[in-house]
Amino acid sequence: MRCSIIILNWNGEDMLRQYLPSVLEHTTLPDCEVVVADNGSTDGSLQLLEKYPQVRLIRFEHNYGFAEGYNKALAETNAKYTVLLNSDVEVTKEWLAPMLDYLDLHPQVAAVQPKILSWNSKEELQSKIKKQESGISIRFEHAGAAGGYLDRYGYPYCRGRLLSQVEEDRGQYDTEAQVFWTSGACMCVRTNIFKECGGLDAAFFAHMEEIDLCWRLNSRGWLLMCLPQSVVYHLGGGALGYENPRKTYLNFRNNLLMLYKNLPSARLPWVMMMRTLLDYVACMQALLTGNTQNAKAILQARLDYHRMKKQYASVRQENLHLTTVPYPATISPRSIIFDHYILKKC
Repeated sequence: MRCSIIILNWNGEDMLRQYLPSVLEHTTLPDCEVVVADNGSTDGSLQLLEKYPQVRLIRFEHNYGFAEGYNKALAETNAKYTVLLNSDVEVTKEWLAPMLDYLDLHPQVAAVQPKILSWNSKEELQSKIKKQESGISIRFEHAGAAGGYLDRYGYPYCRGRLLSQVEEDRGQYDTEAQVFWTSGACMCVRTNIFKECGGLDAAFFAHMEEIDLCWRLNSRGWLLMCLPQSVVYHLGGGALGYENPRKTYLNFRNNLLMLYKNLPSARLPWVMMMRTLLDYVACMQALLTGNTQNAKAILQARLDYHRMKKQYASVRQENLHLTTVPYPATISPRSIIFDHYILKKC
């Protein structure tokens, strides 16, 4: 098997009904399969999938979360490549071939992603065209855009997305680019390398897990790329909205755990010192804007990070032992927080 496209589903009947047909229509390459791994859904997802006998179904008894759900699903494939594809992604006609062909030709590349555009803005644009109106272009989608990077304090950003600001796609990123992380919304990865590097961190449950995996890939000498000749449209926020306190909690906690797991010893103390300051600034900002639930989520994330840190001591030592690239060049030497809020550069 050349490629398994794995969609992880949990009570996503509506998402599957909306987006699975595009995956089936545009996945026509030989020796490729579409798989739905179901995380113990209790809605009508399984009944819906009965209408698609060409889809291989993997059933789990309960919800393992995004990270462990994908780990368990990949354990059941021996395909050369695996695409991790969110259930709320609409693919396009030539979405798959560029990624598989690129990996075939570049053995030093472990994972690639397409250009990820906003499904909502596509729908808005089509509506405007029908009404003969103007004034909107298709925007990048928050979760991946045109390839991801980290700043010096561990804040992720993308070509096409900085913090909460998302750019319109005007062709400015229509070039292949080496990136630090490829988006879990649509990531094509070498299956054996995914497994050899330990897969996604199950304790993360969801959020930041693909960036943590990509850090391990970078540190062990692999390259990661964004290929804009492949395009998909992502709805985004399908499981948790961007301002959901649970999402805030997972993003803050998992980001701190990721830094602890992967940062070189010489950088870890001062980065964590700065993150403590910046996290409390974010907490205060949430309080001042009346968002007390998110403020509580940030504080709880920090408490749980300190509680969990001990169990990650051996994981950190293993990561550092296997590292061949101590500090990947795709981590920016600048702070996007300082540049954005203080210098007003971005």
